Amino acid sequence: MTTLEELTEGGTVLPITRWGTPVMHARTKPVTEYGAALHALVRDMFATMEAAEGVGLAATQVGVDLAVFVYDCPDDDHVRHVGVVCNPEVELPEGKDRRLESAEEGCLSLPGAYVALSRPDTAVCRGTDAFGNPVEVRGTGLLARCLQHETDHLNGVVFGDRLAGRVRKKLYSLHEAAADHYPADWPVSPRVPDEDD
Repeated sequence: MTTLEELTEGGTVLPITRWGTPVMHARTKPVTEYGAALHALVRDMFATMEAAEGVGLAATQVGVDLAVFVYDCPDDDHVRHVGVVCNPEVELPEGKDRRLESAEEGCLSLPGAYVALSRPDTAVCRGTDAFGNPVEVRGTGLLARCLQHETDHLNGVVFGDRLAGRVRKKLYSLHEAAADHYPADWPVSPRVPDEDD
């Protein structure tokens, strides 16, 4: 019986798909089969996320039209959470329970660029794990942001879509300034360091 821990190891690092590629801007197909093909994809996603030093990665970010993401992310209490969510749905607080937190956000599919974005500071994500079992992840802090960001990806939304036009322009100009550091197949090929890195 394969375990989650085994799925975090042994994958192949894949190139990360960039914003503007059609798969990044369309709703994904639901996961219906939980066998070897999904597990191979999940392994590759964990390997790719680790190589890119990310905290979450959606299947669309490796060019696959499937509703699954992986995460390895701390919460507000610095507790590390690692897992897989297929067919995620995020529940956000409403009314008096809803508190927005503004924090720098970036995306591995638009590398080198970060701008502030306000999101609810808690989130509950429900779906299934890599084996088809129901899963619920409760997130605070960065983990709450990660759950929202990755679920957005699977719905065809990149975080730039949530920004005002002026801030979005700033985000793209930051990415363009950093683009030379990220080869087309990054993170298969590593980031090119600055001279002062």
